[in-house]
Amino acid sequence: MRLTLTRRRAAAAALVAALLVPLAACSEGAGDGKPGADGSTGAAPGGAELTVLAAASLTDVFKTAGAAYEKSHPGTKITFSFAGSQELVSQVAQGSPADVLVTADTKSMDKVKADTSTPTVIARNRLVIATGKGNPFKVDELKDLADTKLKVVLAAPEVPAGKYSEKILDAQKITVKPVSQEPNVRAVLSKVELGEADAGLVYRTDAASAKDKVDAVDIPDAQNAVAAYPAATLKDSKHAEAAAAFVAWLSTPEAQKILRDAGFQQP
Repeated sequence: MRLTLTRRRAAAAALVAALLVPLAACSEGAGDGKPGADGSTGAAPGGAELTVLAAASLTDVFKTAGAAYEKSHPGTKITFSFAGSQELVSQVAQGSPADVLVTADTKSMDKVKADTSTPTVIARNRLVIATGKGNPFKVDELKDLADTKLKVVLAAPEVPAGKYSEKILDAQKITVKPVSQEPNVRAVLSKVELGEADAGLVYRTDAASAKDKVDAVDIPDAQNAVAAYPAATLKDSKHAEAAAAFVAWLSTPEAQKILRDAGFQQP
């Protein structure tokens, strides 16, 4: 009798153990994005969770590009961190964990060349003058920004957009006294959108993203500056192969069409 009871208990224990095995397998990072026992994220085979540090002016277009990439690369998830290129470079220098860096100028990328692969320029851009909708102050050209009655906002000198702005204004010998200097170009755009500034220098793509709220005054090519956007993988990436695949994809026809549709120019 005692032997029979022991056998029954052993059989019951074996059955419970068999039922728990698949449950444990499902709980250890299977598709929930949490690290499993082996340190994986639970993504599909060959996938990865990538962190991409990208210039603020890429905010809208990279959200679209990221969604397209994830759709065509099941198992890969991309998280973007947008900021001024100088802030991104500082993050890399301080060892912040990330996989890819995309800046709005080559000089910023050069500052962390020891931490990146060889960069590839994926797009170019140009500056425009952003004004309130309807251009209420009739800003027609760069020299109009020198009017002290205008509240003009620029990106800070250490920001790529600020450097480009300074370059074109100096070339035309135009002195502008901005009411503020912002940490990234999207902050400049926001000031104009909110009516806190009458005009500001932003990228053409930034103005296009807010065309319902601002007008864009073109700057002739002879007076303008061309912004280059280099992309590179970070050497400390824990997903080097997946990061390199994403950077390579940014130069494909699919990605380039997304960039063109947003107003970016060819590399």
